[in-house]
Amino acid sequence: MTTAARTFRTYVEENLDVLSADPAREALVHQGRRVTAGEFRALVHRLARALRARGVERGTTVTLLSGNLPETLAARYAANLIGARVNHLYNKLSAESQAAIVRDVETRALIVDPRYAERTARVTELAPVPDVLVLGPAKLGADLLDLAAGQSDEPFAARARPDDVCTIRHTGGTTGHPKGICTTFEQVRRHHEGMEQKRETARRQLVCTTLAHAAGAMADRTLHAGGTVVLLDDFDPGTVLATIARERITEMFLLPPLLYQLMDHPDAPHTDTSSLQMLSYGGCQASPARIADAIRLFGPVLMQGYGQNEAGGVSVLSREDHDPGRPDRLRSAGKVLPGVEVEIRDEAGRALPAGGHGQVCVRSATIMKGYWKQPELTAEVLRDGWLHTGDIGFLDDEGYLTIVDRLKDMIVVVGGHVYTTELEDLLNSHPQVRQSAVFGVRDADRMERVHAAVVRAPGSEVDALQLRAMVSAERGAMYEPHRVTFVEALPLTDAGKPDKKELRRRAEQEAGTLA
Repeated sequence: MTTAARTFRTYVEENLDVLSADPAREALVHQGRRVTAGEFRALVHRLARALRARGVERGTTVTLLSGNLPETLAARYAANLIGARVNHLYNKLSAESQAAIVRDVETRALIVDPRYAERTARVTELAPVPDVLVLGPAKLGADLLDLAAGQSDEPFAARARPDDVCTIRHTGGTTGHPKGICTTFEQVRRHHEGMEQKRETARRQLVCTTLAHAAGAMADRTLHAGGTVVLLDDFDPGTVLATIARERITEMFLLPPLLYQLMDHPDAPHTDTSSLQMLSYGGCQASPARIADAIRLFGPVLMQGYGQNEAGGVSVLSREDHDPGRPDRLRSAGKVLPGVEVEIRDEAGRALPAGGHGQVCVRSATIMKGYWKQPELTAEVLRDGWLHTGDIGFLDDEGYLTIVDRLKDMIVVVGGHVYTTELEDLLNSHPQVRQSAVFGVRDADRMERVHAAVVRAPGSEVDALQLRAMVSAERGAMYEPHRVTFVEALPLTDAGKPDKKELRRRAEQEAGTLA
């Protein structure tokens, strides 16, 4: 074993040290249940021994099919302490998709939330696994908490090595089949270091999106800072507002569509959100007009983070940069983080000057190790140490990065390209439009047509002709939507992003019916 391997400490060990320093403090809250730092730490060590006794070893895969429970975090910590890699399934994927992932990552043990017992039965029927372990009593599998109760809570010696795979995160599949993104223990630790931010008061983080996504990493950082993580099972705007007030929440993360739902809830203007110090958002494009509304509602607490599972964190638009009077600045993804290099490259791979639109390429210590068992795909996006993100963007003269589209979302039309996010920003600027999603649909001649799904503000009477006329006047005929569809709400992926695959499917189905 090398000296580096002996002295290396994982994010789990660092967090357990913090938990040990003040074992009586409140670390996690879920449905009125309050878990102390000492209780959580003891559970992690017991779970590690229980998993080890069931055959989970360094280099094996543990898959989580679980909601936002304290035990979910503890199980992840325990598996990583052993040196196992962890894959956390999105709960709202189909059973068939979940089973494909379970099989693909060579799952040694499937750790299950008792509330998902029926789904587990279906998944394991399609993809049998050596061991099903349940976070509580259930008809299927062994009760992992019961097994852990008989184990010692003395510190379990970590077995992970810096270059071992810590997590396999699957892409949301918004642009294709989900891909397994491998991140090492060293990269996870560096990512946490790079995103640390000091607070003047104790952190109280609200998790109301899945722990399988960005909120899980943020929960790790909150625990590392000696803070408290308050867990909700799912996002409900009224419940979130009430929890912010009751638990005096200081920070939270939302995807933009969920932020809009929070702002639009009738309780929002009357709820005490004065405890909020940071409301971070990201994961998909945000509307500058709506973000300006959020600043006016919640105060100067908004922060945008741009990154990818493949790349880690790339840039941040700070709270100071959130000026409602600067929609151009709100449109950007902020300044590139320290230790991260960004180049904008054209189709030939040449670096472009400031203002030039091209693919965002990133180099840093936190970019992924590669895609799980897909060397050819890895070689496509990782070249000469640079990750080719698949995002189109530009850097301005002041060093602010703006993302204008995904390469796969960009619509190729007669006369040029339509950047979907630019059209969404324009539609969202209409006072009677609450939200929009723009996507391309091929017609019978296989030509792409611009489609827009629009959520109108309550009582709005704006129609498709008015919106198309506005777009034509502002951006020209090339950007004018071929079809505008009004919907009550945009469909969202499990991570909370607008589901353009589903919108495209609906539009194609409708076109087929009309034909």
